[in-house]
Amino acid sequence: MIDVHCHLEQEDFNEDREKVIENCKKELKAVITCCAHPNDFDLTMKMVEKNRNFIFATVGIHPEYIKEIKEKEVEDLIEKIKENSEKIVGIGEIGLDYWWIKEEYWQKKQKELFIQLIEVAKELKKPMLIHSRKAYDDTVRILEQEDARKVDLHMFGANHLVKRAIENNWFISMNAIVLRSKKHKKVVRDFPLEKLMLETDSPWLSPKKLLERIEERNVPTSIKIVAEKIAEIKKVSFDEVWKKCGENAINFFKLPITLF
Repeated sequence: MIDVHCHLEQEDFNEDREKVIENCKKELKAVITCCAHPNDFDLTMKMVEKNRNFIFATVGIHPEYIKEIKEKEVEDLIEKIKENSEKIVGIGEIGLDYWWIKEEYWQKKQKELFIQLIEVAKELKKPMLIHSRKAYDDTVRILEQEDARKVDLHMFGANHLVKRAIENNWFISMNAIVLRSKKHKKVVRDFPLEKLMLETDSPWLSPKKLLERIEERNVPTSIKIVAEKIAEIKKVSFDEVWKKCGENAINFFKLPITLF
């Protein structure tokens, strides 16, 4: 019932953002939009203000942007996060990305920024939304090194690290990649339902694009398709997945809402 990770700030939604949100209100209990660049902060806060107790926000800096983000921008965003902490339910997405960033120097800079933002989350007692594309081992190592407790591993695909994630009492959120990726199916299979949440990462990762190679913008309501696949993988009912993942999201992010 709750999409815990989408990007409603993206320009893909510029022409019909309000309509998309209204459609989400008909089918979902809440949507958590992820502000991943300082330039999107003001728009994110406007959505939260206009859609109280339905649109919630996490704020961070996506590691993909490490080459373009200046130190002053990081400092300014951290200040804005602290000033608006009551409007923010988590810090993220933050983490590492070795898919887009391959140079050793910039990967080192990613790690430094990651640690800096982990400290912000710990100071504010906020959960963290973690990006770890092609950097699973380093991401988990840093989270453990920094004693990160309340962690959601977004789109996590490292089955060899599932045991450590479970032992650390971390969560994962899964999107439509699970429709196609064998490694993500294995992670869902082995992760307890009590630690799973639903996400779309929309406007990206449309189910039609993943399965049929049809270009289509993704939207938060497609978490239903994700829930159906998770139910199939875990051999439980759709209703059980739908309800439990919603409960997990409310508790993890401390959302001031109820499912029913």
